[in-house]
Amino acid sequence: MPKHLYKTATLSTRRGAIDSQVKSNTRNNLIYGQHRCGKGRNVRGIITVRHRGGGHKRLYRKIDFRRNEKDIYGRIVTIEYDPNRNAYICLIHYGNGEKRYILHPRGARIGDTIISGTEVPIKMGNALPLTHMPLGTAIHNIEITLGRGGQLARAAGTVAKLIAKEGKSATLKLPSGEVRLISQNCSATVGQVGNTGAKHKNLGRAGSKCWLGKRPVVRGGAMNPVDHPHGGGAGKTPIGKKKPATPWGYPALGKRSRKRNKYSENSILRRRTK
Repeated sequence: MPKHLYKTATLSTRRGAIDSQVKSNTRNNLIYGQHRCGKGRNVRGIITVRHRGGGHKRLYRKIDFRRNEKDIYGRIVTIEYDPNRNAYICLIHYGNGEKRYILHPRGARIGDTIISGTEVPIKMGNALPLTHMPLGTAIHNIEITLGRGGQLARAAGTVAKLIAKEGKSATLKLPSGEVRLISQNCSATVGQVGNTGAKHKNLGRAGSKCWLGKRPVVRGGAMNPVDHPHGGGAGKTPIGKKKPATPWGYPALGKRSRKRNKYSENSILRRRTK
């Protein structure tokens, strides 16, 4: 997708770039307001999730993760920015008059056509069950439970790979490196999610991060002993413990927090890599 570079007028625009085809669309029936509890506080006003708060107001875009319009061709009308995710979204006009938002597949352009169904071609942006996909297909927006809609590989630049089929299950390699089993009846979208350079974006200044609703983070070693187990001492002293700890004394930085007897444990063939 063509890039438009900013002229360096301020520090916040230095090394900045935007995609020239991406734009903000006027409000339609798929865009509406929602109540956000983004301050990280409970009903008593106590902070329960740190480093959250502030941020700009956002309107929610209803995304079609299920791709329910079966065997009906749709045309990409716009490629838009979505403030609720780091991936771009596409507005699709279907042949029956329906309008839906989907995640923008990498390489898709305005005017391209897509379709979802069972017997559809293996083409970027098309959605179909894993049963009808050949091995080695790059996919995203993958269902875990049939009919619930895509739940895996939805962030910008993510892509999974279909590596094996056996019985009623398909083996996928996820973006995290995890290898797991999923029913072949579950559907997925062909291709990679667009905006692959999202993780390399330069925010430019601290205020840009505040607009995203992210509060500043302070090192535990810079706090007092009453506030953090790493606190105390003069200057950058060691933490004084064998292993790093959270503010509440639990192990941190590398300690696995996944439940041992989780329902999906039998579906995971190989855990994700660090």
